[in-house]
Amino acid sequence: MGKMLSRVTLPGTLSQVRHVSPVRPREATAPVTRVYAQAERDFGMLAPPLLLHSPAPETLAASWTILRESLLAGALVSRPVREAVATAVSAGNACPYCVDVHRATMDGLVPGRHAAEIADGRVEAVTDPVIRQVAAWARASGTSAAAARHEAPLPEEQTRELAGVAVTFQYLNRMVNIFLGDSPLPPEVPDRARGGLMRVFGLVMRPAARRAAEPGDSLDLLPDAPLPGELSWADGTPHLAGAFARAAAAFEGAGRRSVPAPVREMVTAELAAWNGEPAGLGRAWVTGPVSGLPPAQRPAGRLALLTAMASYQVDQAVIDEFRSGTPGDRALVELTSWASMAAARRIASWLVTAPLARTAEGGDGGPSLT
Repeated sequence: MGKMLSRVTLPGTLSQVRHVSPVRPREATAPVTRVYAQAERDFGMLAPPLLLHSPAPETLAASWTILRESLLAGALVSRPVREAVATAVSAGNACPYCVDVHRATMDGLVPGRHAAEIADGRVEAVTDPVIRQVAAWARASGTSAAAARHEAPLPEEQTRELAGVAVTFQYLNRMVNIFLGDSPLPPEVPDRARGGLMRVFGLVMRPAARRAAEPGDSLDLLPDAPLPGELSWADGTPHLAGAFARAAAAFEGAGRRSVPAPVREMVTAELAAWNGEPAGLGRAWVTGPVSGLPPAQRPAGRLALLTAMASYQVDQAVIDEFRSGTPGDRALVELTSWASMAAARRIASWLVTAPLARTAEGGDGGPSLT
């Protein structure tokens, strides 16, 4: 079913990707073919957020691995609750494309207005207490101050699964904001028809969303690697730890290939002082950090810093400026994926550490959802 759905929807999904040319299935070679096969089997289709990574095979494998092992695999938290995390994080990051997709998927799995309330920023109106608590925690993940005010929503092992979804979407939202539009539906679809079509999408995705993926199946797409300290919350859940360790190494490799060392150092320093709050109106805030770079590296620095801290501010002019010196699709995907994961890792450093410590010290961590 997944392969058939992919082939039917492929022309439309390919056309949604901007700035780069995705690899078509008939032109793909390993390891892209292996990722595509797993995505069709486990996700139900070749989704544009994956396809946009395909010019850079290692980042494609990395993005799929963390998405699969966090959102699709695991047995301790139900898929609707994972979708609530994906929807809440995407809403907090102003990523309307991801909000639409995961709201529709959640609607296809559970009755009621839970997904709509989360998508519209009315988490307090969600009537299910577990979904409400989880969504509030996920929505607060974007800033260190807000995250510190929210206890772990579930016991430790379950919160690890939720954290995997949250960090994955902190990464994916940034990439989607750059490479996809505001909606998975074509712009010519009338507003009055959009709600109904997204409900149909949720129903189409429901069979795949109801199937739990086998944990760890994607790990052999990438070589083993150590787990970075800010992702140490995943330790104890082998498929999550393996996925994030391997993906982090792959994204770092992409950075070494396509991001000049002074740009990496500048972005890392800016993120170290960042608490997740919006960087500011307009793009004037980028000027200071970027001005310290050699002139030839400033386009890369501007794109990388915007990707990490304000992906919604990346526009065609920023992309064109970078491409004037580095024209290849692979370099564009690798730079933005490195910067997106750098930001996601920074957020991961405050997302779980303190709440999990309080839970481990004797708190009950909230209700348990099996």
